Amino acid sequence: MTSLARASAAPTTQPDDKMRRRLTLAVLYLSLTIIVILYSLPGLGVIISSFKTTEEISRGGLWSVPTQLNFDNYGEAWNNGNVRTYVVNSFVVTIPATFGSIVIGLLSGYVFSKLPFRGSEWLFVFVVAGMFFPPQIVLIPLFRLFNSIGLYDTLWPMIIVHIAFGLPICTLLMRNFFSAIPTALRDAAVIDGANEGQVLLRVFLPLSLPAVAVLATLQFTWIWNDFLWPLIFTQSDNMRTVMVGLVTLKGQYSVAWGVQGAMAVIASIPTLVIFIFFQRYFIQGMTLGAVKG
Repeated sequence: MTSLARASAAPTTQPDDKMRRRLTLAVLYLSLTIIVILYSLPGLGVIISSFKTTEEISRGGLWSVPTQLNFDNYGEAWNNGNVRTYVVNSFVVTIPATFGSIVIGLLSGYVFSKLPFRGSEWLFVFVVAGMFFPPQIVLIPLFRLFNSIGLYDTLWPMIIVHIAFGLPICTLLMRNFFSAIPTALRDAAVIDGANEGQVLLRVFLPLSLPAVAVLATLQFTWIWNDFLWPLIFTQSDNMRTVMVGLVTLKGQYSVAWGVQGAMAVIASIPTLVIFIFFQRYFIQGMTLGAVKG
């Protein structure tokens, strides 16, 4: 009787479990879809407004659908003002700061993972603790420092500061990634006569490309979109980056919302290209090295 009861109960419980799983997935997908839509609405509004004239925006608001696509805003945003200088300055700051933070993080992560020394764990904790260091509390000391050595109103302070503040996350990610690579690979390369530089460049660096892609995407995005440091360390218009330039455009075109929207779209293109270029490695790099074994 017991076996008959179990056999008769099995067909009723299995469909219930499947329905419960399907309902859970449906709720999850619906919630994620709503979140994506909510996060996309501001960007969609900027894109729509960038194709409308000032008269259309005044009549129908930012969210009204344009009667026809107007590309004049992009030409006006690019040709008027100092926009091209802003974009060039952003590249001059972002590329070396991204490269410098990744290179230093690569070296320090390799040392902490494969070449530990006495006190290295404490030093690693000290370096990673910089992730929780509020940048606002060093604004005045850094401002006075760069002003006293003659670097104020140049691009150098932003490059230096972004390398310093990017070092903790780069070190943490590279150290965790290298820890997941067997040490036997390094030992085999050393036995074959390779020094530590050759081991890093020829063995570990090719294996760490997914992690490097993650850091390149994150660092480039963070540095390009930064507003605080360019605002503090620059004064002249020729030294401003694209994000600070957007604020000046607001004053220059007080009612030209379409031009502001076009400039915002132009400013977002480099980060979008970087993400598209590295997306095949991004998810892989975010998960590799997270779990050992």
